[in-house]
Amino acid sequence: MTAGSAAPKPGDPGVRTGRAAGPGRGGSRFGRLLQDGAPGGPVFRLVVRWVRRPLLPAVRLWRRNLQVRVVAGTLLMSLGVVLLLGLVVIGQVRNGLLEAKERAAQSQAAGGFSAAQDRAATTPSAPGDQDGGRTGASVNWRSTLVEQLASGGQSAYNVVALSLETGDTASRGARASGEVDPTTSIPAELRHSVAQGTTTYQKFARIHYTSGKAPEAGLVIGKRLNDADGTPYELYYLFPLAQEEDSLTLVKGTLATAGLFVVVLLGAIAWLVVRQVVTPVRMAAGIAERLSVGTLQERMKVTGEDDIARLGEAFNKMAQNLQLKIQQMEDLSRMQRRFVSDVSHELRTPLTTVRMAADVIHEARVDFDPVTARSAELLGDQLDRFESLLSDLLEISRFDAGAASLEAEPIDLRAVVRRVIGGAEPLAERKGTRIVVIGDEQPVVAEADARRVERVLRNLVVNAVEHGEGRDVVVRLAAAGGAVAVAVRDYGVGLKPGEATRVFNRFWRADPARARTTGGTGLGLSIAVEDARLHGGWLQAWGEPGGGSQFRLTLPRTADEPLRGSPIPLEPEDSRRNREQAALAAGGAAAGGGDGSTTNGAGGRLAAVPVQPADRPALPVPPRLPPVPRPTADPTALPGSGARVVTRPADGEATGEAMASTRAEREDGTGER
Repeated sequence: MTAGSAAPKPGDPGVRTGRAAGPGRGGSRFGRLLQDGAPGGPVFRLVVRWVRRPLLPAVRLWRRNLQVRVVAGTLLMSLGVVLLLGLVVIGQVRNGLLEAKERAAQSQAAGGFSAAQDRAATTPSAPGDQDGGRTGASVNWRSTLVEQLASGGQSAYNVVALSLETGDTASRGARASGEVDPTTSIPAELRHSVAQGTTTYQKFARIHYTSGKAPEAGLVIGKRLNDADGTPYELYYLFPLAQEEDSLTLVKGTLATAGLFVVVLLGAIAWLVVRQVVTPVRMAAGIAERLSVGTLQERMKVTGEDDIARLGEAFNKMAQNLQLKIQQMEDLSRMQRRFVSDVSHELRTPLTTVRMAADVIHEARVDFDPVTARSAELLGDQLDRFESLLSDLLEISRFDAGAASLEAEPIDLRAVVRRVIGGAEPLAERKGTRIVVIGDEQPVVAEADARRVERVLRNLVVNAVEHGEGRDVVVRLAAAGGAVAVAVRDYGVGLKPGEATRVFNRFWRADPARARTTGGTGLGLSIAVEDARLHGGWLQAWGEPGGGSQFRLTLPRTADEPLRGSPIPLEPEDSRRNREQAALAAGGAAAGGGDGSTTNGAGGRLAAVPVQPADRPALPVPPRLPPVPRPTADPTALPGSGARVVTRPADGEATGEAMASTRAEREDGTGER
């Protein structure tokens, strides 16, 4: 239980308030650009909220639906496999088409180069002595050669003849078939390689046309040759790859269609398979939820003999056994409650008779010998305790049967505390204990049942006096927000670790060897915690060995209003752990304070242990020890922290427990820790 379970105010530690996004919390360059370089600006948060809103349903569906996750995972993995397989197949088909095209093109080009070389060898040189005449004859010879070589291609390839010189190829007799643009279709790297070597060279390139036809991919194969005049020139074969591209496109489309069909088919198969497994699980979850709310006759439908069927049979058998055990426990609990109620009622009549006889004997004890007189006194005391035990048993039976009612009205807890302290003063005087009240300057008003609240506080105060080892008992009142609280602090033996939750068990005692000086029944704190639950409040305990204990009652200001915190911390400020933490935080500053006070880390003065009378020693200061780790638990997980709604009996409805209601006002309600 954490110290300070009061409802925190905005800005206090433990309150989640708005904070700007910083490094590691969503800050980004985009956010800094949106508002004056400040990350996490309102525009950035608006954009994040706008993007996140449509994704929330999908995220919620993903987290809650196992079938969706399995099918989505199957689709993703199938898509990955299909993509990988498609890439491999397309690569293999592409390489095969290109290799086949390349072999055919090389064979065709080799034949063309050989034919051109043979024709140059068999063609006589053209007459003429001038250079211009020789150049014209060479150009005409190349044109004729290009036409003859391209005529056998039937659009399967085109032929280009270029001069070896690096000037304007058009003016130097460039010739091409099929309206091919030789200047842009032949790559410069390939021309350079052909001009430098004597072997065949090839390169993939884009073939351009002068007629406006769209460029297309092709394979260009070239070689340097000599014409009939012995002048070197470049001869190129251009093989378009349009047919291969069409084949590859067809393969891609086929693979895409087949892959999509396969992915959808696998998704449908996964959906059907997972549905067969998930549907029984969902059915079992729904039946388990209905079983948890008390519908014990729910069962699963079992069909077949597979694993799911065996699971359903085991689940139904478990539900049947659970129903049987719960019914047995309910019958046993009902019989026990009825037995306790009946015995309590039946004992009241003989107890009344015994009480009358004991009163007569007690009044006449002065005429008895000392032993008999003492026996008469003990008889009266034990009868008082017996009557208290019967009243407590009747009250417990009311809580167990759900018949306890709450008569809430606005009350000032200060008046209730005064009445409780007044009733506990005789015991405090015998113990040498002083009861100190803090926080009664302002009214502490809440809608509560005065009788039940007084019974709770009487238990707490009497227990604190009895277990306080003669030291002071501090009663603190506070109100904040929608809650009021009363804390009772003692400085006695305290509680060991783990006893703060067991202290509210019925008939539980921290030390069975301790004598009961007040005649307690052991049910006081159990009834007190039920009273707190009936109000929708909390009754919680804290303690440390040798450092005393503190019990805190927290009630809502308005009936049926849920509690969100308590205005008084459960662990007091003067606990050993808080004193050590304050001393470590203060360091050497306390030595120069001058007034001997101790301050905590926040600068506030810690409440000191109440001053003890001069005729008895003050509380010993425990040695400094390492802080004892305390379990952090939600208040709702501790006894007395959960609201319990109890129906009121109808007007005129009489129960057997009502016979003891006249005794409720004089119950002492003491309990044992």
